[in-house]
Amino acid sequence: MSTHPSAPSPLRVALLGGGTVGGAVARALLGRADHYAQRAGRPVQLLGVAVRDTGRPREGIPTTLLTDDPRALAEGADVVVEVMGGSEPAGELIEAALRRGAQVVTANKQLVARRGEELHALAAEHGAGLHYEAAVMAAVPVMAVVRESLAGDEVTRIRGIVNGSTNYVLDLVGREGVPFADAVRQAGELGYLEADPTEDLQGLDAAAKIAILARTAWGVPAPLEEVEVTGIADLTDADFADAARQGGVLKLVASAERDTDGRVRASVRPLILPAEDPLAQARGGTNVVELEAALAGPVRLVGAGAGGDQTASAVLGDVVRAGLAAARR
Repeated sequence: MSTHPSAPSPLRVALLGGGTVGGAVARALLGRADHYAQRAGRPVQLLGVAVRDTGRPREGIPTTLLTDDPRALAEGADVVVEVMGGSEPAGELIEAALRRGAQVVTANKQLVARRGEELHALAAEHGAGLHYEAAVMAAVPVMAVVRESLAGDEVTRIRGIVNGSTNYVLDLVGREGVPFADAVRQAGELGYLEADPTEDLQGLDAAAKIAILARTAWGVPAPLEEVEVTGIADLTDADFADAARQGGVLKLVASAERDTDGRVRASVRPLILPAEDPLAQARGGTNVVELEAALAGPVRLVGAGAGGDQTASAVLGDVVRAGLAAARR
């Protein structure tokens, strides 16, 4: 009598958030099911998508998958994907998922920057997983490079253009001579800036990203409140004229390095860079990060640091990794 191995159980995914990123993730999981089944080693089942308004149609997402109860949805999932944003209820939902041993994927940079150590400890305690490649530079795999590719090396310095919204504004002023206030307005109209652009313009978005990178590179707390932050909100056209007179380019630069005593110093500030500097050459919404490593030397990563599809790419990569981690439990 022949026996056949049973088919693997599906990887059950709960998607919390159906906005620009959440919609892109859902459409990919539904439209490329075979691809993700192959990558994860078993079928990937999207249990549902938690949204605020279930009555609003979502492109490519059946209404039967929509729910306004994220807690109930998350309870039945092997992988909980949080792309809601904000500190709550996202934090509470992530914590609950980790406590029951689930794999969690999030793009929530502020939450990870503020509570990352706590959430990692919770994941370790309960045999869960916490993945957040999408929290820093979207599709640019800088977290994987710092955490994995350079694990046998020693990162000594990180610097980069890690906020595409502000880079779009600065590039518009610096290269095309658009007055600063008009550039901010245009960036908002084109969707580069949120309706409330405070987090971008004040440098808070970039600060969260450099804090996460520093903690990952050096295994130290790197508290967000210790990042020295100066945004671009108070720049004037005179500042850009001064940069041009010096033959330089104004950029919002996030940087971190570790002193000889082991202390990490991180900052976000507008700087006048020489025109030949790789960071000065970042155009539009492009992100660039340079990692200095003891053995590898300079490692530069360039790409789109924002956008629905780009961020979804990183989220989906984490879903596959989370699925493989869940299978090893």
